[in-house]
Amino acid sequence: MKQRNIAIIAHVDHGKTTLVDQLLKQSGTFRENEEVQTRAMDSNALERERGITILAKTTAIHYKGYRINILDTPGHADFGGEVERIMNMVDGVLLVVDAYEGTMPQTRFVLKKALAAGVTPIVVVNKIDKPSARPEKVVDEVMDLFIELGASLEQLDFPVLYASALNGTSSTSPDVATQEKTMDPILDAVIENIPAPKVDENGPFQFQPALLDYNDYVGRIGIGLVKRGHIKVNSNVTCMRLDGTTKQFRIQKIFGFLGLNKIEIDEAHAGDIVAIAGLPDISVGETVCEIGHEEALPPLRIDEPTLQMTFGVNTSPFSGRDGKFLTARQIEDRLVKETEKDVSLKVKQIDSESWMVSGRGELHLSILIETMRREGYELEVSKPQIIIKEIDGVKCEPYEDVEIEVPEEYVGSVIESLGNRGGTMENMQPFDNQTKLLYTMPSRGLIGFTTEFMTLTKGYGILSHAFKSYEPLSTGNIGERKAGVLVSIDNGKATAYALGSLEDRGVMFVAPGTDVYEGMIVGENNHENDLAVNVTKGKQLTNTRSANKDHTVVLKKPREMSLEVCLDYINEDELVEVTPLTYRLRKKILNTNERKKYENKKNPK
Repeated sequence: MKQRNIAIIAHVDHGKTTLVDQLLKQSGTFRENEEVQTRAMDSNALERERGITILAKTTAIHYKGYRINILDTPGHADFGGEVERIMNMVDGVLLVVDAYEGTMPQTRFVLKKALAAGVTPIVVVNKIDKPSARPEKVVDEVMDLFIELGASLEQLDFPVLYASALNGTSSTSPDVATQEKTMDPILDAVIENIPAPKVDENGPFQFQPALLDYNDYVGRIGIGLVKRGHIKVNSNVTCMRLDGTTKQFRIQKIFGFLGLNKIEIDEAHAGDIVAIAGLPDISVGETVCEIGHEEALPPLRIDEPTLQMTFGVNTSPFSGRDGKFLTARQIEDRLVKETEKDVSLKVKQIDSESWMVSGRGELHLSILIETMRREGYELEVSKPQIIIKEIDGVKCEPYEDVEIEVPEEYVGSVIESLGNRGGTMENMQPFDNQTKLLYTMPSRGLIGFTTEFMTLTKGYGILSHAFKSYEPLSTGNIGERKAGVLVSIDNGKATAYALGSLEDRGVMFVAPGTDVYEGMIVGENNHENDLAVNVTKGKQLTNTRSANKDHTVVLKKPREMSLEVCLDYINEDELVEVTPLTYRLRKKILNTNERKKYENKKNPK
């Protein structure tokens, strides 16, 4: 059967996964009676809740005598390393662009990777049915972006299709009236424009894993393209390791992909995208070859981590209340297991009860924490820190390209905030009562900015960023929270009476009846210093003051804190306690007197 290998790339939320849904449904890959949920490729609960693709997914469809292998890639820059490696497996990309938003930072980021790999692009302008759609202008923006990124003449001659993935319609014209309930125009364009895989069917077997999966029975599974020859189950092969050594092993299983299923197959041929099991510690970029024909393919580049944070055993007084997995051994085993399938994650032991975990960004690390929490783990985590690299003797930190769209009335406060965080404005363009701002800023200036940005723009702003490069370290205390916090001095339950008397001191994070402990952060102070407070104090009752008087206290609703908000919020001397049922903010030093002594030592008057 003839083959085409494509990846679908786009900015977050421009409709990649929904488009894959429609390609699967309308190509007849599912049975008539098969129940298929929306965004079927986003298989884990977190992906479905957040509406983002975290890990690249492989699928395939049959269409007009062709087998089209499709890779649905993550749009978020934190997972950009996967996009880059996937480009080694495919010959073309569908670049999906929102018909209103147009090109965004991650569009630039993923397209840059695709053009550098020399693959053939097809542009799909999605959400064409939006009343605010501006397809012609968006195509011009895409063309400008291609030119800016140095596309070749062949790459500039890209076909453009128009679709509404949500409605399952597409056409070759920007006129919404020409949309028909079919994905055939897109599939036809793939067959006509994307070349067949550049592989050698007759040579000795050669395969390179670009992605990893993990299975408790067979260990690591390498997913990649068969570059040359063919292979059968139970064959003995050689793995050429990244350190130059070789190891022979037997191929236990080969998996192919069709629709939403991973199917066991007996053999794979050049041009197939398959998963191979048999070497429990196979790694991305190694080469699997026929014995006696050991030729290594060029190693694949794996994006270095840019952010790190400490994961530790939960040491709070409430440790063990909610979780099933509490010990250092259990947490370490879980972190090591995560590194089996996530090549961008690094774990290094600090001491017997804490580990330095490095990843590609805040989202990358917070998704790991949230996954562990849902599995029943309790842990405490520190504020994310940037990873400083030494380049030619100069200390350098990661910088990012930031693109922001905000309604005009909020532009002033956003510019002021970005300036305070070390941002440099590159461009400013007003359009349709909105303003587009382009900035370059240090990654640490972005830690904690998302929450502040949403508050500044009342939720109307759009913020996107992508890693740019390492630049010399900038001075200044960028990214630290200015406001002080209210810290509990007692253990017990928070009372309405105590919270009522503290309301004018700041914003509360806890409601009456919440269990608190000494050193736990219960609110934000109106001033820059931390304040020790008693939130467990009850009203002194006498004969003249009856107990029911306490019910007349009317409190403001406490501020709700998600995991990302908590990680953004804390400072160097604070931690987030994460349990299956809740998140708590706390000081590293819980005892009030010890904390005061430490602060006095650190900042002598």
